[in-house]
Amino acid sequence: MKVFEKDNNIFKLLSEAISEGIIVVNEKQTIVATNGSANTIFGYDTDELVGKHLNTLIPKKYHHGHKKHFDGFVEHSEKRHMGAGRDLFGIRKDGSEFPVEAGLNPFAIYGNNYVMALVIDITLRKEQEQQIQDLNAKLEQKIEERTEELHQTIQELKEEVKLRMEAEAQTKESLKKERDLSELKTKFLSLVSHEFKTPLSGILTSATLTGKYTKTEQQEKREKHLDTIKNKVKYLDNILNDFLSIERLETGKVTYKYSQFPLSKVVNEVVYDANMLLKDGQRINYPKDIDDYVIEFDEKILELVLTNLINNAIKYSGEHTVIDLQVCFEDNILTFKIIDHGIGIPKKEQDFIFKRYFRAENALLDQGTGIGLNIVKTHLENLGGSITFTSKENQGSTFTVTIPTTNTHES
Repeated sequence: MKVFEKDNNIFKLLSEAISEGIIVVNEKQTIVATNGSANTIFGYDTDELVGKHLNTLIPKKYHHGHKKHFDGFVEHSEKRHMGAGRDLFGIRKDGSEFPVEAGLNPFAIYGNNYVMALVIDITLRKEQEQQIQDLNAKLEQKIEERTEELHQTIQELKEEVKLRMEAEAQTKESLKKERDLSELKTKFLSLVSHEFKTPLSGILTSATLTGKYTKTEQQEKREKHLDTIKNKVKYLDNILNDFLSIERLETGKVTYKYSQFPLSKVVNEVVYDANMLLKDGQRINYPKDIDDYVIEFDEKILELVLTNLINNAIKYSGEHTVIDLQVCFEDNILTFKIIDHGIGIPKKEQDFIFKRYFRAENALLDQGTGIGLNIVKTHLENLGGSITFTSKENQGSTFTVTIPTTNTHES
C-alpha cells in the first residue's frame, strides 16, 4: 500500500512523532510498516522488518499460541490491549528476549484490513515490580526477626513501611499515567486514520471521474472534480500544519515575530477566506470602526486565531444564520468576540473543550481533529493573551479573545 511506503510523508510524520514502537501487519501477519522506535526496540535497521512475518519479533516458544490469539482478534476486530492477564515477550534481532506491552487497533484502508500494534518495552517496569516484591519480602522478614526488639527498632520499621507504601503509590500512579497516555495515543492514531481516509477517498473518486470526462463540452464537470481535489488536499494540508504546530509547541521551537500592521488587513483576509465556506444563507457581520487601528502583535498568530474561531462558527452553525465578529480596543487590550447561533457545546463537556483531541459529542459527525482550539489557546497564552467562551447547547457560542497590544494610530 502506498500509505505505508517509506517515502510517504503522512505515515512518516505521524509515526515518527510517537515515542512508542508502531508495527502494522496485514491479515497474513506480514509486517507492512514500522516506525523508528519499533526498529530501535527490536534492534533492526530502517525498513529491515518490512515484508517479514510477525513471528520474527515473537519468541519461538510462543508462535503456536500467538497464531490462535491473532486469528481470534482479527475475527472480532476490536481495539484492545494484547495479552490481558498474560506476560508478553518480544525477541530482538540479536536473539535476546524482553517483556513488552502491546495495544492493538484494527483498521481498513481501501478494502484491505490491517492491525496496528503500539509496542512498549517494559523491561524497566518489570525490574521495578521485582524490586518492590523483594522489598516487601525483606520487610516481612525484618518484622518477624525484630518483634521483640526495642521500641526504636519498631519505629524504624514503621518508617520503612511508610516509605514502601509511598514507593508503591508512586509506581501505581506512574503506571496509571502510562496507561492513560497509551490509550490517548491509540485514540489519536484512530482519529488521524479516519480524518485522512475520508478526504483521500474523495480525492481518488474525483480523480477517477475526471479521467472519464474527455470531451471539450465536459470541462465544467472536470473543473468541479478538480475543485473537489483541491479542497480535499487543502484540508489534509491544514491537518498536517496543525500536527506540525503541536510538535513545534511541545519542543519549544516556536518563534514569534512582532510587527506593526493595520488590524483591518488581517480581519479582511480572514473574512474573505471564510466567505468561501459559508453555507446557504449564512453571513458574517463585519466589525465596525477598525480602519484606524494599527497594532503591534504577531500577525500570523492573530490570523490563525481568528480563522480557527470563525471557521468553527461557520461549521457548527446552520444555514441562514449570522456570525458576529466584534472588536473592542481599551487600555491597550484588544478584544475579539466571535458569536454564533449554532449547535453550542454541552454543559457537561465545556471543561474539556480546550484539551487536545477532545471533541464534543454533538460535533462528532463533522470533520475535525480536536486540535485547533488547543493550538489557539497555547499560542495566546504564550503571547500574554487569553481565550474564554460561553455556550448553550442548541443556542450558540461566544468565544472571547484578548491580546495585549498597542494601537499606534488612533483616530
